[in-house]
Amino acid sequence: MKYKFIELEIKNYVAEVGLARTNSLNALSLEFAAEIADVFQKLGKMDEVRAIILASKARIFCAGLDLKEAAGHFKATAKGVIESVENSQSLFDSCNAIEECPKPVIAAVHSRCIGGGLDIISACDIRLCTEDATFCLKEAAIGLVADMGVLQRLPLIVGQGFARQMAYTAAEYPAQVVEKMGLVNAVYKDKEALMAGAKKLAAEIAQNAPLGVRCSKEVLNYSRYANVHDGMALAMQKNMVLMTSDDIKEAVTAFIEKRPPDFKGR
Repeated sequence: MKYKFIELEIKNYVAEVGLARTNSLNALSLEFAAEIADVFQKLGKMDEVRAIILASKARIFCAGLDLKEAAGHFKATAKGVIESVENSQSLFDSCNAIEECPKPVIAAVHSRCIGGGLDIISACDIRLCTEDATFCLKEAAIGLVADMGVLQRLPLIVGQGFARQMAYTAAEYPAQVVEKMGLVNAVYKDKEALMAGAKKLAAEIAQNAPLGVRCSKEVLNYSRYANVHDGMALAMQKNMVLMTSDDIKEAVTAFIEKRPPDFKGR
């Protein structure tokens, strides 16, 4: 798994995905977005990965959409507009692949997270950040509408009021404010502390039964758009399958033997 703009490391069941289009401050080009989609689709199928940390190798987390590339592809004709949308599919896929990845994804954000960067982290399961982090939905300031899923996902995280405030003002919101909104779970002093916190959280996830975690994410994702009754029905269906797994047998045996369980994801 070699990428032009992504650095990948897998250790102790945790994958670290480093966004590394550093010269452009991780501005989202079509090629970069396609790599993001590809890496999450592949990691989702790997048994040796149980949790994923998404971080930046650049000076900031993400500068948003690569506007120079986008402007170059746009043609002011009906056919041109249709082609532009079709050619932009990798941008939408990058966020969808994160949300649909069966492994929990932790976003570790430092410095500025702008536009498309907020789309990306809104598709993650958990978000952490540094004290100097800021978050901004920039599209309204340049005459556009955010269209990579943030306007659909963000209200489910912070509520309609805060999501609309961010979308309408296009202002940069600091870590302390977005923590109160519920956008991030924790704020760390610096990037070193952030990564240590993200790794600790990922390790806690990775020690649990992989199939149980995977099915929990699937039920949580489904339940955001379903009523309580339908969400519970899916959870019960998942448990009917999980009750036959080797992992639940290992959990019972480990409890009786008073030792930590050794789950295999089977």
